[in-house]
Amino acid sequence: MAVGIFDSGLGGLTVLKAAQSRLPDVDFLYYADSARAPYGVRDAEDIYQLTKSAVQDMWSKGCDLVILACNTASAAALRRMQEEGLPAGKRVLGVFVPLIEAMTERQWGDNSPPREVAVKHVALFATPATVSSRAFQRELAFRAIGVDVEAQACGGIVDAIEDGDMILAEALVRSHVEALKRKMPEPQAAILGCTHYPLLESCFQDALGADVKVFSQGKLVADSLADYLQRHPHMQGAGAGGYYTTGNPDRVSDRATQFLRRQISFQAA
Repeated sequence: MAVGIFDSGLGGLTVLKAAQSRLPDVDFLYYADSARAPYGVRDAEDIYQLTKSAVQDMWSKGCDLVILACNTASAAALRRMQEEGLPAGKRVLGVFVPLIEAMTERQWGDNSPPREVAVKHVALFATPATVSSRAFQRELAFRAIGVDVEAQACGGIVDAIEDGDMILAEALVRSHVEALKRKMPEPQAAILGCTHYPLLESCFQDALGADVKVFSQGKLVADSLADYLQRHPHMQGAGAGGYYTTGNPDRVSDRATQFLRRQISFQAA
């Protein structure tokens, strides 16, 4: 019973890497729905059904706790899965809340009413599906008031990263940042709302300027997971983790090895 980390592709490896570093004694099961990636261009119902199917497969493989490292899945599927009810002893968590709590300087688990925060102008870079869901804005409204969020749908970046074309990915980042700045010339903070984007964090930072604080999710999610497991140690379980993909295991393994700069071997889901 390892802790599960789900992503539509390989972007969630940025969360996995941080989680393994923060929690070296925890086994993780990483599941990439590579055959159907990217999720960011799909409609909400499709994303929900694909996410639900993948999470059920992860439960069947022994995960009691699954982290939706895919922002698009968190945006389009998490709340609906929770509202429709989860099997006894199973939990699914997303990646938005730790990010928002860090940005608004709230403690993990703080359920006090929303309040004024220092950051007033926030740029959100995310997939088209995440942007259209407005899930980030909804979660932010539970915790902060008076924050202006300008969202930029970043088409093409995930595909370029998954294909290993980092030159194209960096060019797309610069183009999307320019488009965002035409709408919000002086953002105070920027949210990298896709787990692929931390691979290009320095490119985002350069394009935005040194005075913009860039938030990405790996360490924040890992710290929140550590806190959660401390409060709910029974959700950690025991046993072997592993790497699963709905795509071609050899191809996905090669890409993952490039991502993490260590040998990663996926098996068919």
